[in-house]
Amino acid sequence: MRAEAVRRSKTSILAIVALAALAGCAPLAEVRDVNPTLGAQYGSHAEQAIAAGQKLQQTEPEKALGCYLRGVELATAELPKNAKDSLAVNDYNFALSRVFSVIRDAHLNPWTHPLQVPGCDGGTYSVIQHPARDSRWRPQDYDLIPADNLDVRGKFIGPRVIRDGIGAPLVAVRTTYAPTLRQPFLPPRLYLSVTAVARFTGRHCEIEFINALSSETVSVAGRTLPSAGDFTAPLALGLSREHPEKIGLPALLNPDEFADKARIIQVQPYEREKIPVLFVHGLQETPVSWIPMVNALSADPVIRHHYQAWVFSYPSGYPIQYSALLLRRELDALNRSFPNHRRIILVGHSMGGILCRLMITDSDGDRLWRYFFGKTPAQTRLSPESKALVKEALIFKPRREVARVIFIATPHRGSEIAQGPIGRFASSLIHKPMQFVRLGPEIMQASVAQEEPGVFKLKRIPNSIDTLAPNDAFVQVMNTLPLAKSAPYHSIIGDRGRGDTPNSSDGVVPYWSSHLQGAESEKIVPSNHGAHQSQPGIAEVIRILRERSASGGSGKRPRSGLRRIEIRYDSSSGSSTN
Repeated sequence: MRAEAVRRSKTSILAIVALAALAGCAPLAEVRDVNPTLGAQYGSHAEQAIAAGQKLQQTEPEKALGCYLRGVELATAELPKNAKDSLAVNDYNFALSRVFSVIRDAHLNPWTHPLQVPGCDGGTYSVIQHPARDSRWRPQDYDLIPADNLDVRGKFIGPRVIRDGIGAPLVAVRTTYAPTLRQPFLPPRLYLSVTAVARFTGRHCEIEFINALSSETVSVAGRTLPSAGDFTAPLALGLSREHPEKIGLPALLNPDEFADKARIIQVQPYEREKIPVLFVHGLQETPVSWIPMVNALSADPVIRHHYQAWVFSYPSGYPIQYSALLLRRELDALNRSFPNHRRIILVGHSMGGILCRLMITDSDGDRLWRYFFGKTPAQTRLSPESKALVKEALIFKPRREVARVIFIATPHRGSEIAQGPIGRFASSLIHKPMQFVRLGPEIMQASVAQEEPGVFKLKRIPNSIDTLAPNDAFVQVMNTLPLAKSAPYHSIIGDRGRGDTPNSSDGVVPYWSSHLQGAESEKIVPSNHGAHQSQPGIAEVIRILRERSASGGSGKRPRSGLRRIEIRYDSSSGSSTN
């Protein structure tokens, strides 16, 4: 018995190794609360008010709030003299961030009615929200966390991307049901990058909230200045709290248990003028695998201006045909919800790239159907339920809402790992969805019943690993189907830095499988199978998106008032500024 237990333990380890070889494990983010300091003390009047507030924050929070407001007010008064005064900007940002620290810690609410607090030099300050630019925004629905209170790190979280400017960068976490945000593609809990600015009329302070991804500048003290922003902190905080990466392996092995996870998710609320970039993850992954990409894209002002990030989440144990069917259904639902959205750019990694490919593929009428059943749908004996499901999976047209596709480490012709001993064993661990258990025998019977030569006979209903094998029937026939001419595509392929293309491989997918004739561009990067998380792979996606923007095909150009921004990465601190 003990020997059998050891054998099973080794088998389990082998299974995990097999799955890791086919996909990869998602690391965690780590977020710690910190007490920020103002830095060098110059003895300005604003800093004296801030120091007074810090002494009172624990014992008399409302009076401390008045001191911080005084600090913001005094720093604001310095800005008209010299808008480039970094001391005044730093004092303004630090004091305003501490305003939000007090509001949060003391559970104050200046958003639904004016909040009166004593000033540290006598008198009273009144605080209220400035009328929101976006009617969907209600600050009372969010936990507003100053970004400088968060120390973020982790393999998926570096470098930290911030934009230098004026304002208090915040992470806005939706904590309650927000009726103004009833959008079907938003996650249950949002983590948004928001910037707050304060303006004074006497002792009356109005606080305005700005979407940091949408606005690059803001008007303060009669001057138009770059707005501050922290784009990494919301990603890190969301990952550290929600732990979505934990469902990757379970959703591969038991896809039915995660059927409700098959959906398009907007990383931020929908913006009609921006082009959606929809990221599709691969085998055993979740949308978490795109965090390094999304973080890096947020560092580019042109991409922030033109694009919005979406992800498609799905249980990766489903066969590719069924996962593609689910993606089409989600696109249909999205079109109904946002009928005037911009055409979508799809970015797919590994198996996710095959799903993206099927969005621009024409099934050539019922050709796929006849390949598996030897007859037309009308001639095939199937129950209405089975026939409807199979037709939806095998008969399709290119999606007109897809404008462009970027394939990253995509096994267009399969991966030999999937058909080898490790792949076959890993495949055996995947539980069949109940719908396929119920309908599978009938579908298989209809497939094997035909007698026509050259028609494939199903031996069993495949899962995702089966449909990644080079000898899989669907993989083979898929490569004979036409792709839409209206949707150009690009390939990003890893060679592990060996420079041996066309004999190269990323360790999982060889070049002969990832190369796709007709690509508008093909970039070989010195990466393993995780090319979508490598700096060269991410840089190529940025190049493609920026080039498309410059061509005029992605909407409005950046406003002429925007500054050109150079992105700098500080490897020692793990941060990036622009």
